[in-house]
Amino acid sequence: MIALTAPVFAVLYWLTIPHRLWLFVLAAHLLVMALSALIGWGYAVASIRVSPEGLYERGFFGHKRYYPVNEIGSILLLETYRDSALDSQPQLFVCGNDGRTLLRMRGAFWQRTDMDLLIGILDVPVHVVDGTFTMSELRRTRPELLYWFERFPWTHTGSAGA
Repeated sequence: MIALTAPVFAVLYWLTIPHRLWLFVLAAHLLVMALSALIGWGYAVASIRVSPEGLYERGFFGHKRYYPVNEIGSILLLETYRDSALDSQPQLFVCGNDGRTLLRMRGAFWQRTDMDLLIGILDVPVHVVDGTFTMSELRRTRPELLYWFERFPWTHTGSAGA
């Protein structure tokens, strides 16, 4: 993160030092670095543990959830187009008995082998959807699978996204 912020803040320091306003730039620089470290930590602690008894998720920023296998109704695996790309990436949805998404593994963060391991450990029905979807198609046909903010058409530009 230092390499990304250094050029911008170097210019800001250069412009503000003669006017003795560099302390404001320093405060902003420290804030940006602290937020970057917090985001990096959140990404590093995210994990999923799976056993035949259920699954345990430690989400971004340490939010913990446990789903026993009797609460898991099915697993849905499908392919979505990536933003501004011709290739696709897998998405795995672990759904509860009521159809609600309990856990989502996106191909942007998880490998297909990780998804296959989860499928192999949990003894629940697996539905593999043929074809590849854009986010607008997924939003139109299965909005309950998406995060609340992804259900709105203005959250993605164009028809691609994941």
